[in-house]
Amino acid sequence: MLPDVQGYDALVRDFRWNMPARYNIAEACCDRWAAATPDAPALIRCRDAGVQAVSFRTLRQRADKLANALQALGVTRGDRVGILLPQCVEAAEAHLAVYKLGAVAIPLFTLFGPDALAYRLADSGAKALIGTAEELGTVQAIADQVPDLRHWIAVHGDAPGAHGYEALLTRARDRFETADTAADEPAVVIYTSGTTGNPKGALHAHRVLLGHLPGVEFPHEMFPKPGDRFWTPADWAWIGGLLDVLLPALAHGVPVVAHRFAKFDPEQALALMAATEVRNTFMPPTALKMLRQVDRPAERFGVRLRSIGSGGETLGAELLDWGRDAFGLTINEFYGQTECNLVVGNCAGQMAVRPGAMGRPIPGHTVAVLDADGHPLPPGQEGRVAIRAPDPVMFLEYLNKPEATRAKFTGDWLLTGDTATTDQDGYLWFVGRDDDVITSAGYRIGPGEVEDCLGAHPAVAMVAVVGVPDELRGQRIKAFIVLNPGHDAGDTLTCALQDHVKTRLAAHEYPREIAYVPALPLTATGKIKRKDLRERGADACPAG
Repeated sequence: MLPDVQGYDALVRDFRWNMPARYNIAEACCDRWAAATPDAPALIRCRDAGVQAVSFRTLRQRADKLANALQALGVTRGDRVGILLPQCVEAAEAHLAVYKLGAVAIPLFTLFGPDALAYRLADSGAKALIGTAEELGTVQAIADQVPDLRHWIAVHGDAPGAHGYEALLTRARDRFETADTAADEPAVVIYTSGTTGNPKGALHAHRVLLGHLPGVEFPHEMFPKPGDRFWTPADWAWIGGLLDVLLPALAHGVPVVAHRFAKFDPEQALALMAATEVRNTFMPPTALKMLRQVDRPAERFGVRLRSIGSGGETLGAELLDWGRDAFGLTINEFYGQTECNLVVGNCAGQMAVRPGAMGRPIPGHTVAVLDADGHPLPPGQEGRVAIRAPDPVMFLEYLNKPEATRAKFTGDWLLTGDTATTDQDGYLWFVGRDDDVITSAGYRIGPGEVEDCLGAHPAVAMVAVVGVPDELRGQRIKAFIVLNPGHDAGDTLTCALQDHVKTRLAAHEYPREIAYVPALPLTATGKIKRKDLRERGADACPAG
């Protein structure tokens, strides 16, 4: 989708959206490739017997069978279908089948508890649910809370009252005519993490895939290139796994490795990428920091990556330098959110990457920093990050929440809830979430730069910085730190870390309190739960 030109300014100048009136994700990701290159690999899975490829022909046949089976159960256009599966081939089949029907997919994370599942299934009005036999047992226990749910389909085993996935496919026809959907027709609801109040279901249209393509191509160094192969440890239940990796790669005819570890292990991840010849990966910053603890990862494991994209937490200079040393490439940071994803990013092959910057607006998107009245601010002034509407990657609405949808916009701008500044060249510099920014003794301090500074210290494996109440300053800076092996918590280290920030960042930005913890609380998408840390406040065993 990006033009074949060199340099960021040329890409922006020559880019044009070509949005068709009719568009269906399943046709774009599967049908056309099954017709053009039927034997080409679409998905790669790892089994005890070794690596196995699933062709586009097989993927289409199985998705068609599932679409026919769902239709026979009464699922029709516009109905919601829950997909409660880990990263696996059946999850991809389920998504494609739902899109083929013109129904709406509801991706659900397998680690959700019964309350989280009940809320999402009831709020979305899901009519059918496809899940592992184990997960369906959890949902069946709260069936009385999801009255619209009529059909259960069990994958990888049997569940009481559920249809067997493979049994349904065996009986179904292997050809299905994909629905002729409008580009603006609903396709998928992805629930936000719900850091404040109940989660909100961001309803996206089929065009959301087209809207994502420039934001995938740019940070993955003009993806695709011959030989590319994609994998991410991020679950496909989240926008980062589904629309940053799975669907865009398939839309380009690039095979995707379908494998998610129950718990991320850096050495297992490296071994997997080597065995499946992965060339492109989306790695959340938390995963990158864990990989950084492995000595000579590319050399020892034989990993040959062409691109690494990352988003969700700001990357610092130390992590960028490590990426160049470890893999011989620059990790390209990108930025977006569930409602409007991949709108800012870096591409080292097209422009200079500035450590700490989120990047520049992806071609095709208009991004600005606004003041409180909704007016764009000049470079250097802190304000609210916003994206101009209309935009093909932008959500349609929050499901069942018209007031929340209206509150997301000011005029023609979608508000992200994040604060940032721009520089003279248009790079965006993240400050924090509206509720993450620390105000201490009159200073407004973004946690990201303090975390970057502390993360550069050899003792620090992971760090999160929050503001906690302080009678004198309003808030004081507190750091929660996970140590690298071989380093001991104590007053000596605390003083050293505080001096490290004072001398390398700023005297007023050092953490007046440091807590050493075995692990940081993370969301299912790998982001730090700063809200949880703020609530813990002084209860986390301060060490200085």
